[in-house]
Amino acid sequence: MSKNTIHTDKAPQAIGTYSQAVNHQGMVFVSGQIPLDPKSMELITGGIDLQIRRVLENLSAICKAAGGSLGDIVKLTVYLTDMNDFPQVNAIMEQYFMAPYPARAAVGVAALPKGAKVEMDAILGL
Repeated sequence: MSKNTIHTDKAPQAIGTYSQAVNHQGMVFVSGQIPLDPKSMELITGGIDLQIRRVLENLSAICKAAGGSLGDIVKLTVYLTDMNDFPQVNAIMEQYFMAPYPARAAVGVAALPKGAKVEMDAILGL
């Protein structure tokens, strides 16, 4: 079994016992990203729109480090502490993704690390 870890300074460092992403036989599994600023490692300030954008920027940086892009994502999972924020997820995703869009699930959760309102993880096919 061959697996390679992916790392970039352009996305937040892991805040636990996990890798930013792992490539296993051309499938890249990206760990959940919350809206942390990669330089300060602090949760960004501002509303849900800014949090969603920061999460997508973090995902994009990891995808690039893996040799791909957001367009290579085949499965995206979105975790929200308030499902009323789902329309903003859709609107902002349209600015970051082009059809055909990845398969996606949206999950309502009680809480996320560091008080984030949104988290996303992804699987890329390279």
